[in-house]
Amino acid sequence: MQFSIVTVDRPDGLEIRLANRPAHLAYLEANAARIIAAGPHLSADGQTMIGSLLLIEAADRAEAERFVAEDPFSKAGLPASVVITPWRRVYPKG
Repeated sequence: MQFSIVTVDRPDGLEIRLANRPAHLAYLEANAARIIAAGPHLSADGQTMIGSLLLIEAADRAEAERFVAEDPFSKAGLPASVVITPWRRVYPKG
C-alpha cells in the first residue's frame, strides 16, 4: 500500500532540521527501496526548508506511522504536524 506523508516543521525548527539532516538523509537512504519520492517543502523564498513530503510503500498505516516515528527528524521533535494518508499512484504509470 502507498502512503503520502506530509510534515510541517515547528516554527523554531530550522536549527533542529539542519542539525539532524545528515541522520535523516541516512535514514532515507537506508529505506530507499520503500520510498517513491521524498523532499522538503520550502518557504516562499524557495530555499528555506519548512516541512517534508514523502511518498512511501508500507504494509499498512501502522507501518507508515512507524516509518515516521523512527525518522531522526521525528525523534528530534521537528514536526509540528504529521498527516499520513493512503495514496495511489496514477501517473506516471509504474
